Amino acid sequence: MHAGPRPLILPNVWDPVSARAFADAGFSALATSSSAVAAVLGYEDGHTPAAEMLAAITRITRSVSVPVTADVESGYGLTAEQLVAALADCGAAGCNLEDSAPGWGPLTDPSRQAEYLAAVRRAAGRDLVINARVDIYVRPGTHPDEATGAAVARAGAYLAAGADCVYPILAPPAAIPELVRRIDGPVNAMSMPHGPTIAELAAMGVTRITFGGGLHAQAADWVRELAATLAAQAASIGPPVQ
Repeated sequence: MHAGPRPLILPNVWDPVSARAFADAGFSALATSSSAVAAVLGYEDGHTPAAEMLAAITRITRSVSVPVTADVESGYGLTAEQLVAALADCGAAGCNLEDSAPGWGPLTDPSRQAEYLAAVRRAAGRDLVINARVDIYVRPGTHPDEATGAAVARAGAYLAAGADCVYPILAPPAAIPELVRRIDGPVNAMSMPHGPTIAELAAMGVTRITFGGGLHAQAADWVRELAATLAAQAASIGPPVQ
């Protein structure tokens, strides 16, 4: 799916209902969003216990017949072998692994992250698609040129370690064509409401397009609008009877 003439478009889902909706719409694979799952479970992003996140992923994979890749943040402190076994138990076809501490914490040393990715690859063989997230662009105060050079270096190390795809999350749109040109491997880009369209990202040459927690945020906005509409309708019939 990462080698076709068009990018692989992976809607990020958060529960079986959303997963079935996107699968029924014709998407050939799905991804989970750790921030969206956290919100559904009542946690702040980056603070979901591993057991609850993995249980949520399992419910999602069991609800659809298409492959699901799981956002497992930075691995929850599990060894590579433990993580691969947990993902197999969940039925996940792939995973995201980010190179910063939970909750957008400090960046992981790239050599240490590459070692972890290599260990995951050894434990999984070729049965798991590894998408290595590069968090350089979420660091405040980093000059764009320096960030792009650092992103390319980290991406190269992660691909050499066995990652199938790299994900420079929140890369500025202007940097994406350069990242695609300089990174010797598939690049994942995030589609955001006020950013480049899916067609524009495809024209930049990205291999994979995801949405992070954006789809869940749009759904939550719609629920808030629905709640406000119902509240107005209820208010129009007078105060509740005591």
